[in-house]
Amino acid sequence: MPELPEVETIRRELAPELARRRIRAVRVHHDDLILGPASPAEFARAVRGRVIGEAARRAKVLLLPLHDPARAEAPAPSLIRVQLRMTGRFWLAASPPDPAEFRHPGIDLALDDGRTLYYDDVRRLGGFEVLRAETWAEIERDLGPEPLEAGFTGARLAGILAGRRAPIKNVLLDQRRVAGVGNIYASEALFRARIDPRRPAGSLGPTEVARLQRAIRGVLRAAIRGSGTTVSSYRAMNGRSGTFQNELRAYGREGEPCVRCRTPVERVVQAGRSTYFCPRCQPRSRSA
Repeated sequence: MPELPEVETIRRELAPELARRRIRAVRVHHDDLILGPASPAEFARAVRGRVIGEAARRAKVLLLPLHDPARAEAPAPSLIRVQLRMTGRFWLAASPPDPAEFRHPGIDLALDDGRTLYYDDVRRLGGFEVLRAETWAEIERDLGPEPLEAGFTGARLAGILAGRRAPIKNVLLDQRRVAGVGNIYASEALFRARIDPRRPAGSLGPTEVARLQRAIRGVLRAAIRGSGTTVSSYRAMNGRSGTFQNELRAYGREGEPCVRCRTPVERVVQAGRSTYFCPRCQPRSRSA
């Protein structure tokens, strides 16, 4: 957490606010929030004075392109890769956020319009890294397809799953296979598709794969409409909570009746993560 819908929500909120804004000053409260080999001072020098381009997202990563202000229309030679991980969140305003709400300041980017982008991270698992564009291109090649793009078809998913003996839930969490899907939305998509999360990925038949492809896209789109899922620490911009937690059908509902058949939802641990499913609606055997 956050997963694709949460990062996409933040991207959509930040993009129009940050585009063409120049970074006037940088303050790093905790050195370990600067990821990669650069020191905090080197990071500050690399981004100070740069103009921010159109915010983007790839998988669970937020990307802020940087331009030389004298050549703002030229291709970005570098970018800031922001990894929010478990507890990273943003506040954008002309004055600091309420310290009772944002109690763990991490990085401040002061902008040329008088506002500051504040980054808060209680567990300090996320952070910022400045990368050359070509370096990011190399990293991106290892990521799987974006599930909301047109190219993520049933046939594409079938190719990803073919021959794989790992549990389908684990394959969905592998960012090299499908980018952006995490624990919450993998559980929700498998529930919608009526597929047991423990099934070998390669055992799914064509009808099941088609159902799963539609379920993945459907649950991600619904979560974006709800501005993400706030089950613990996630917040959209300026402390706003998501609402998709009110629509969860499997995740976090251990022992509660299934919304379809009233069988109690069960929980198992896969790859160190909790998986929630209905043993009746998501049978171990192949379904039509």
